[in-house]
Amino acid sequence: QVQLVESGGGLVQAGGSLRLSCTSSGGTFSTYIMGWFRQAPGKEREFVAAISGTGGATYVAGSVKGRFTISRDNAKNTVYLQMNSLKPEDTAVYFCAASGSTFKPTPENFGSWGQGTQVTVSS
Repeated sequence: QVQLVESGGGLVQAGGSLRLSCTSSGGTFSTYIMGWFRQAPGKEREFVAAISGTGGATYVAGSVKGRFTISRDNAKNTVYLQMNSLKPEDTAVYFCAASGSTFKPTPENFGSWGQGTQVTVSS
C-alpha cells in the first residue's frame, strides 16, 4: 500500500510562489503515475498536474499551464509541484495521488492519496 505525505503549503500573496512536495513510502515509486489535485471549499476535486513514472511525460491542467510545473525525483520517492504567479483562485487543499494504471485526469483513476496541504493565496 502506497502512503503519501504532502508538505509545503501555506499562505502567500498573489503573484508569489510555493513548492509542494509529496513523499511516498511503500510500493515501487517509479512505477506510479503521480498526480496533484486540488479542492476548494464547496467545489469538486479537480486535476492539476500529473507525471509519468519515468518523468518523461507531464500533463498540466489548462488553468495552471505556464504557471505550475510538476517534477519527480525517483531516488527520493518524491514528486513536486512548483507553483508560480499564484492567484487567489488557486486557493485550495492540494492533494498528492498515485496511480498504477493508464493516465486519466480524474480522481477515480488514482488509488492512493495523501492527506492534503492547504494553499491560501491572498489578494
